[in-house]
Amino acid sequence: MIWLFWVSTCLLSLAVLTRALELEGLFEFGEEAGDLQLVPGSDSTAELPLNGSLFLFADTFDKVYINTNGFVSVVEPPAEEQYLGKMPASFKMIAALLGDLDDSDGRGKVHFRWDSSPEVRNRTAEHVRRAFPRDDPEEPVGVLIVTWENMAARGTPGRGDGLDTKRNTFQLVVASMELSSCAILLYPRDRLQFLSTPVGGESKLLEAGFNEGLVAGWWWSEKQGTYFRTTTDEETSIRELTEKTNSGQNGVWVYEIGSSPIFVAITPGMVTTLPEEDYRPITAEYAEPETEEPDYPEYPESETPTYTEPERADPRYPEPSEPRYPVVEPLQYPEPAQPVPPRSRSQQPQIVVVDEDENLDVNVFAYNSETCALNRHKCSAFADCRDYSNGYCCHCRPGFYGNGKDCVAEGKPQRMNGKVNGRVFVGNSPSPVELSNNDLHSYVVANDGRAYVAISNIPDSLGPSLQPLSSLGGVIGWAFALEQPGYQNGFSLIGGMFSRQAEVIFQPGNERLSIKQQFTGIDEHDHLVVSTELEGRVPAVPLGSSVQISPYKEIYQYDTNLITSSSNRDYTVTSPHGGGGAQTRSYQWRQTISFQSCPHAEAATAATQQLSVDQIFVMFDADNHLIRYAMSNKIGSAHSSLPEQNPCFTGRHGCDINAVCRPGDGLRFTCQCATGFNGDGRYCHEETRPVDHCQRGSHDCDAADRALCSYTGGSAFVCSCLPGFVGDGRVCQDVDECQQDRCHHDAFCSNTQGSYNCQCRPGFHGDGFQCRPREKTPCERHRESAQAATSSSGIFSFFRPRPAVGQYVPQCDRHGAYEPTQCHASIGQCWCVDASGQEVPNTRTGPGSTPLCIDQAVTPAPVGPTPRPDVHPVAPGTHLLFAQSGKIEHVPLDGYDIKKEEAKPLLHIPDRVVIAVAYDCVEKMVYWTDITGPAISRASLSGGDIIPVITTELQSPEGIAIDHVARLLFWTDSMRDTVEVSKLDGSQRRVLFDTDLINPRPIVTNPAYGRLYWADWNRDGPKIEMSNMDGTDRTVLVKDDLGLPNGLTFDLEDQQLCWADAGTRKVECMDPHRRLRRQIVEGIQYPFALVSFGRKLYYTDWRREAVVAVDRHSEKETEEFLPQRRSRLYGITTTPTQCPQGTSCVKNGLKHPKVNGGIELILTCTCEERFVEPSVLLLWQFG
Repeated sequence: MIWLFWVSTCLLSLAVLTRALELEGLFEFGEEAGDLQLVPGSDSTAELPLNGSLFLFADTFDKVYINTNGFVSVVEPPAEEQYLGKMPASFKMIAALLGDLDDSDGRGKVHFRWDSSPEVRNRTAEHVRRAFPRDDPEEPVGVLIVTWENMAARGTPGRGDGLDTKRNTFQLVVASMELSSCAILLYPRDRLQFLSTPVGGESKLLEAGFNEGLVAGWWWSEKQGTYFRTTTDEETSIRELTEKTNSGQNGVWVYEIGSSPIFVAITPGMVTTLPEEDYRPITAEYAEPETEEPDYPEYPESETPTYTEPERADPRYPEPSEPRYPVVEPLQYPEPAQPVPPRSRSQQPQIVVVDEDENLDVNVFAYNSETCALNRHKCSAFADCRDYSNGYCCHCRPGFYGNGKDCVAEGKPQRMNGKVNGRVFVGNSPSPVELSNNDLHSYVVANDGRAYVAISNIPDSLGPSLQPLSSLGGVIGWAFALEQPGYQNGFSLIGGMFSRQAEVIFQPGNERLSIKQQFTGIDEHDHLVVSTELEGRVPAVPLGSSVQISPYKEIYQYDTNLITSSSNRDYTVTSPHGGGGAQTRSYQWRQTISFQSCPHAEAATAATQQLSVDQIFVMFDADNHLIRYAMSNKIGSAHSSLPEQNPCFTGRHGCDINAVCRPGDGLRFTCQCATGFNGDGRYCHEETRPVDHCQRGSHDCDAADRALCSYTGGSAFVCSCLPGFVGDGRVCQDVDECQQDRCHHDAFCSNTQGSYNCQCRPGFHGDGFQCRPREKTPCERHRESAQAATSSSGIFSFFRPRPAVGQYVPQCDRHGAYEPTQCHASIGQCWCVDASGQEVPNTRTGPGSTPLCIDQAVTPAPVGPTPRPDVHPVAPGTHLLFAQSGKIEHVPLDGYDIKKEEAKPLLHIPDRVVIAVAYDCVEKMVYWTDITGPAISRASLSGGDIIPVITTELQSPEGIAIDHVARLLFWTDSMRDTVEVSKLDGSQRRVLFDTDLINPRPIVTNPAYGRLYWADWNRDGPKIEMSNMDGTDRTVLVKDDLGLPNGLTFDLEDQQLCWADAGTRKVECMDPHRRLRRQIVEGIQYPFALVSFGRKLYYTDWRREAVVAVDRHSEKETEEFLPQRRSRLYGITTTPTQCPQGTSCVKNGLKHPKVNGGIELILTCTCEERFVEPSVLLLWQFG
C-alpha cells in the first residue's frame, strides 16, 4: 500500500489548478435522458446488459452491476460487509467513489444507462482525446453512464456534527471501443461534501480506483490482482478529485482500464494543465427556442444535430418520481435551481482537440462538420467554396460579385421580378384597396446605377397616391447602386436573399404604411425574385397629379446580419391643369434589412455607408394602370468628401449597358464587355460565335479537382465528375470508398477527396489490402522487458507483469516507434530520443518542464495511389511551401490571401521526415533538411529529381537558410550543436560555431547587411543570436522574455527580425539595428516555423495542424489554412516571383564567411560587385 500511496501522490502533485468542472458539465442524466433508476436503499444492486463489450483489465464483459455504494462491478457483488473497509475486494470493480452510501431518504438517486447516440459518443471521445493527446484513439461504439446524485453517508442522521446535511454527486462514464475501454470520472466542484463514511463503527475514507480482484496464480491457486487506487489514505487526495485533473479540466479524470488482445496496465491521462485563457469545457450547450425567420441561405455557424428518442428497456423498478438533471444545490438543499435540459434537447457541436503532444498546454476549439466537401453545391456556380476552422463560406470568383450564394457578372444589367399583395387605405377612405399578386418588374443598368421599376394592374383609386413611394421598388437601386471606391452595394454584401421591413410616416397627416419584402434569391432566368406586402394608409393624391421627389441621401448602418437606415424625403404634388397649385409634403422613412451572412469569413464592410439618390422620376400611367419609378443610385462614404470625378464612379462613361467600367488614373477608364458578351466595351453584343467555355473558364462545372469540363463544339460543353466523385458534373460529391470495404479487415481506411488510403493497424504490416501480424519493434520489446520487471519477489511473478516501483517504461507510438518525448514519472524528468530510443544530449528537463522534441520516426506511408518521389511542377506566382513529415506541399497566394482550394503536394518522400525548407529565388530551387537521412537536399521548382547537397557529418539538421546573393547555404544541427555554412552545392563546407549552443534550430540571413541570425531554444537559457556571415561579431540579440523561440524570419524591406515563441505563445518583431522590439500577437497555440511576406507573417502550428496568417499592421490573425491530411506541420517558406530589391553591402564592403584560422570561403566583395546580382531576397527557414 505504501508504494500505491507514493505513486498516487506523485501523479496528483503533477497537476496544477485549472478550471473546475461545474455540475452542469456532467453528462445529462435523468428520466428524459433515458436513464433507469436504482431501487433506493443502502446496498442496492441492478444488472445492466450492455449492447456491446466492456474491457476491464485483460477481460471482456457484456453486462455490469451498478451499486448504491459508488461502484460498478462485472459480477454481482457480495454483501457490503465483505468489501467496505476491506479493499482490495475479491471481484472486479470500478470504484467511482466507494463508501457506505445511502439514497433511501428520497433525495439521493442513482441513474444509469447504456448510450450509443452519436452526440454522447462524440463527447466521450473528446474527453479521451484530450487526456491522451498523442494517441489516435478508436471511436467509442457505446457508452455506460452512471450518476450518483445527492448521495448521503449511511447512518449519519442525528449525530449532531452536520454530516447528515452533506451530500455527494459524481459520475462514471465508460467509453467502450472495439479493442479497449476508457473510464471517465467526473467530480463537480463543491459536490463532494463529505470525505468519509462510518464502516464497522469507524470512520473510513472514501476511495476511488480500479480493482482486478482475484486472479489465477501458480498451480491453480488464486491471488489478489492489481488494485490501482486513484486516491490515497489522505483526505487531501479526495478533495483533489475536484481540484486537479489528468485530462485538462479540473474534476475530470480519464483512464484506459482494459484492452484486447494485450493489456499492460491501467493508464492515467497525460494532461495535467490547461491555460485559463484557452479553456473551453467539453460539454453540450443548448440552443434557444427557434423563432420564425425568413428562409435565409444555410450558412450554419454551428450545426445543430437532431436526435431520436433513445430506446429504453422496461424498468425493473418503480418509475422515478421526476427526472433529475444536474442542479446546483447549497448545503441546506433549498428548492433546486432551474434544471439543465436533458440530452434529448438540441445540442451544439462537441469540441474537437487537435493536439498530439501530452506536454503541450491543451487547447480546444469548436469544430463544425460543415465543410466545402459536403456543401459546395450550395455556392453559386460562379463562386468558390473555402473552408474555415468553424465551417465554410462561398466567395464569388473574379469578374462576379455577390455573397457567394448568389453571384452575378460585373457590368451586366440586372432584373427583378415579383408580386405585390396587401391592403392600402387612401386618404380618409374607410375601405382599403386590395392588391392581389400584382406584377412587379425592375431593371438596373449596373454600370451607372440607374434603376427602373414598374408595378402593374394598379387601380386609379390608388395609383396616384403611390407616386411618392419611389423606394417601394427602389431597394433594387440600393442592391445594385454604383459603387464608389472602397464601398459596396447591397448585392455585393448580402446577395439576393434577405428580408426588408420599412415604415413610412407621412406628414402632416401622420398616415402610416408598412412595407414588407422578402427577397428569395436568383431564379433560373437570372432574375432576382421578391414578394411585397403593403399594409396601412397613404395620403390621397388626385388622379392626374404629378409628383416630383427631391434628391435625398440615406445612411445605411451595418451590423452582423442586420442593416438599418432612415431618411426624410420631400416631394411636391402638382395638381392637374395647375388648378390646385403645387404642395410640398414630406415623409419619414425607416427600414430594417435582415440577412444571414457567412459567420466564418472576416467582414470588410464599412460600419456606415451613404446611398445617394437623384434624377428621380415617378408617374402613374392611368391608361395602362402602371406605376413607374426611375432613379440613379450611388453608394459611398457617409462623410463629406470631394465627389469622385472618374467617369466609372459618376456613371458618365459611355460604356455599353452590358459592360463594366474599369477606372484608371485620373479621368482615364476602359470599358469591358460583361461575361457572355463580346465587343469593345462601347458596344457589346451577346456571344453568337462558338465559345469554348471550358478553355475560358466561363463554364459552371464543379471545381477542376472534382469535375471535368468537356468542349463538345459550338458553345456547348458537358460536365462530368472525376473518378472518386459522383454527381451531375456541376455538383460532384466525394465517394466514401471506406464504406465499400476495400481495405483489409486488419487495416484502417481513410477516405480522401476522390480517393482513399489503407493502412494496417498497429501490430500488423502490409500494404493495407493485405495485412499480417508484424514482429515487435525494438521499442515494444524494450517496453515489454521493462513491464516484466515486477515489484513482487519470487520466480512466479511473470504471470502478471507490471512495472516495478521506479522502473522506467518507454513509450511507443501506434506504429511501435519510440515516442520522441520520453518521461519517467518516478524521477519527474523528460527527455528527447532519436529513432533508436537513444537520449538526445542536452534535452533532459526537470519536474514541470518538458523538452520540445521532433519525431524522428518515419510514419509508414498509407497505401493508395503512390506518388513518385520527385517534384511536381508548380504554377507561376507566389506560393507558400510547408513541410509535413514525408512531403512538402505548396499553396498559392492571391495577394496575401491563401488560395486554400488549390493546395497541392510539391514533393513526396514518405521515407523521410522533412523539417526545414528554404527557397533560392535565383535558380528557383527549394532546399530542405530531413533528420532521417540525415541529409540536406534540393530540387527545382519546375520539376525533376532530388539532388543531395549534404549527406555526411549530420545528425539532426533542423534549420536552413540561403544567401541567394553570395550563393551560400547555412544550417543548424541540434545534436552536433553547430552552425555551419557551405556553397549551395555543398562544397567548401565549414563550421561557423560549435560552442555555447544547446538546441539551435531556426536560422535566417540578411544578405543586404551580411548578417546571420539564429535561435537556441535551450530551456535553461533561450536566446536569439546574430553574427556577421564570416563568423565575426557574434552577439546575443534577445535573451529576455523568451520561452521556445521556434520560428525565425527576416523582412528585408522593413529590416525586421520576427520570431514565433511556443513558450510565451507570442509573435514578436525587432529592428535589430536599433534594438526596438514590439509584440505582434499573443495567445497563439504552438508555433513551429515562421515566414514573412509583405505585411503578412505565416506560421505553422503543431497543435492546430495549420498554417496561420498574421497581419503585422493590424496585429491580429487573419486566416487559417488546414491541410487535407491533418498532422504536424514543420518548416515554411515562400516562393516569390522575383528576388526583392536591396543593396548588398555596408560602407566599404561586406565580408562573407571566413572560418578556421581566417580562411575565407568567399572573397570580400565590393558594393558594386554585389549590387549587380539579382535583387536581394531573404528566404528564411522554420523548423
